[in-house]
Amino acid sequence: MTHVTLTNVRPWGAEPVDIVMSGPEILAVVPAGRADHGGDRLDGGGLLALPGLVNAHAHVDKSWWGKPWVSYAGEGTTRGRIAHERAVRDSLGIPDAESTTAVLREFLRHGTTAVRTHVDVDLGVGLRGIEAVREAVDALDGAIEVEIVAFPQDGVVRRPGVLELLDRAAGAGATSIGGIDPASIDRDPVAQLDGLFDIAERRGVGLDIHLHDGGELGAFQFELIIDRTRRSGLHGRVTISHGFALGELPANRQRELLDGCAEAGIGWTTVAPPRTAPLPWRDMRDLGIPIGLGTDGIRDLWSPFGDGDLLRVALGFARLHGLRTDEELAHAVELASTRAAGFVHRPVHDIVAGAPADIVLLDAENVQDALVRAPRRHLVVSGGRVVVRDGELRV
Repeated sequence: MTHVTLTNVRPWGAEPVDIVMSGPEILAVVPAGRADHGGDRLDGGGLLALPGLVNAHAHVDKSWWGKPWVSYAGEGTTRGRIAHERAVRDSLGIPDAESTTAVLREFLRHGTTAVRTHVDVDLGVGLRGIEAVREAVDALDGAIEVEIVAFPQDGVVRRPGVLELLDRAAGAGATSIGGIDPASIDRDPVAQLDGLFDIAERRGVGLDIHLHDGGELGAFQFELIIDRTRRSGLHGRVTISHGFALGELPANRQRELLDGCAEAGIGWTTVAPPRTAPLPWRDMRDLGIPIGLGTDGIRDLWSPFGDGDLLRVALGFARLHGLRTDEELAHAVELASTRAAGFVHRPVHDIVAGAPADIVLLDAENVQDALVRAPRRHLVVSGGRVVVRDGELRV
């Protein structure tokens, strides 16, 4: 297999090295000028090198990217946004493989090489969204790795037939199935969780539940999920998305729930939206609770915002949580890369031998500078091949 060597780069701002790649894997990392594996060479110009970014929470099927501007409308609540989306998405041709491809291309342009995306599965769209996402991934010829969470945005038990669709999606290759606000959307949390856990255990897939409910109503649902995870075979395979209630609770209540999540191996994804309560991220880190960052929806019927740059999401996390020290700022970047490896089923995701050959080069003094400026990505290598050069896509 032909080797490609990326020379003279600074992983995480450290001393310059050469990175030898063999196909889609990093073969060796050696001091600059010491690589002797032959093959093609790419001059890294002394730039800062980061692992490819990992988007742990996206909705790439929902976007109208590439279409004429769509003005925000609908009632600004979870239920209101769901209803508005269901009312107008067909008229806009959503889901659409072309728009999904455009979103994935923006992810790549900003250095994201692996994505975990929720894809709507409901009575109106069936499994067409999953088909559109797979078509988009194929169009990019493997330049970006995408895992699918089959997501019941419109509810589960309140929409008879959705559980069957989720079961079909799990059987057809979705790596996880989702749920949403078992209490406030379905108004029957036990029934929703019974159905979801049954499918996840039978199909051997993960489970990811969006929780928007605040305060003690949210905490009650955390408790139900923790209990069900303990009693199931899904230890380490359950994720809570958003979980806004956690930051709203008193410290002692937070700790009870975090201890339960740590024991059950439950992870967390957040998009760090402004004006929400900060997560107790230090306690989560110390307890080993995985946190992944994501872009959520981009230019969709929920919000006109988003550009696909996960570094900007990491910066939003840093600002929301009051991060200031160099160590804390570096941690925010780790959440968008190395620490998110498990969300895309990677045992390791870093610039080390044996890791995927996913590398991003930026003109930045150090990791902290890269976070606060989010400069252009000069080079993006995904699976050992160059997919972005000088900020321009090559796929």
